[in-house]
Amino acid sequence: MNRARNPLWRTFLELRGNPRACVWTEPLWGLSMALVLPYASVFMLALGLRDAQIGFLATVAMLSQVAFGLAGGIITDRFGRRATTAWFDVIAWVIPCLVWAFAQNFWFFLVASLVNGALQVTQNSWDCLLVEDAERSKITRIYSLVKVAADCSALFAPLAAVLVAQLGLEPAVRILYVNAAVVMMVKIVWLYVWSRETRQGRIRMDATRGHTAWRLVAGYRGALGLLFRSRGSSLALAVAALTAAVLLVNGTFWQVVVSERLHVPYEFLPFFPMVRSVLSVVFFFTLIPLLTTAVDLKRATLWGFGAHLGGQIVLVAIPAADGTATVSTYVFLGVCLLLDSFGAGMLAMLAEALVALHVDEGERSRVMALQRTFIMLAAAPFGWISGWLSGIDRTYPFVLTSVLLVVGLVLAATRWVPTRQDADPALVADPA
Repeated sequence: MNRARNPLWRTFLELRGNPRACVWTEPLWGLSMALVLPYASVFMLALGLRDAQIGFLATVAMLSQVAFGLAGGIITDRFGRRATTAWFDVIAWVIPCLVWAFAQNFWFFLVASLVNGALQVTQNSWDCLLVEDAERSKITRIYSLVKVAADCSALFAPLAAVLVAQLGLEPAVRILYVNAAVVMMVKIVWLYVWSRETRQGRIRMDATRGHTAWRLVAGYRGALGLLFRSRGSSLALAVAALTAAVLLVNGTFWQVVVSERLHVPYEFLPFFPMVRSVLSVVFFFTLIPLLTTAVDLKRATLWGFGAHLGGQIVLVAIPAADGTATVSTYVFLGVCLLLDSFGAGMLAMLAEALVALHVDEGERSRVMALQRTFIMLAAAPFGWISGWLSGIDRTYPFVLTSVLLVVGLVLAATRWVPTRQDADPALVADPA
């Protein structure tokens, strides 16, 4: 690969200002939350929680995100993108990690899930910090780089596997949660020092200074009109909601079906996201740029839904293991990871990029806050539903995700609305 000619690598080297600060600090996710997330659901099972309770917690987390998401636009405009990101990262990640680290029963996880919902505030402010001062033609690639940075995080997964193998599941996961709290704090401080308030952020801080909270809430009415008058924003909202629901189910129950139905040992669990992430990084530097630098994001969206659907079907089709997982089980899981790494990676990037490309720039924080609220409301029931389905048969949650992905395919094929990037080739960076 010629680094000078690869468009994604070139964008990475040319990043400046806030986009560079956001992208370059993102790999610290790998030394914090990425180490412990593969064990989150099986850790709950080890402490006596049932599948239905785990699904209920996923729904509670989503509903908490809805509440915080509604306030996210107001908070981001009032206090600025930079300060909001710092304070609410502490609330959303550092505090819940410490609660998870000392969890004893369902109620600890419930409290942590409620507080963790604050991530929607910082997601809104962080997205604004990331793209508001960026060149519009580079937004798709910037979100690709964010996804690559998150995927590179999984390369640290063997550290968690070694810890689990040496100490056992429960004590190892508690240590990993404490580590996550510490490393996330380092990431928060580093991003705050390295970033600056955006131009639009300063404008919104000035515009909202002295206004009451109720007056700022009333401003959502205009943002709501902007959101639903735009067919492009509505389409982006639907794609993002379907993607969020599928990612919620996979993030909650993928490791459960692999460990409990296919009998893959606990210490192997972190290697699956690591392999998925390595493959995703390869795709982001090779195949995905070919699909997203052309003047047609519709094709990329269809490929994303189709590939992810294939991965879910393969997972459902893997025969249940009687005892220890067999060689054929790992072969099937490899095929599943190959398809998921491309499909889920593409959809995760496009779900963010399409929203950013369709949104009204002057009302970005409020419109994006409303979009995230509707996305979380749409995705929330699928946590409880998938938990109930998993209690019946652990493959059923992935039958559900397959149906959602078929809906996404049909929607993208029949209701596509071009972004400005689709419509105007001048807004697309030269891929050479």
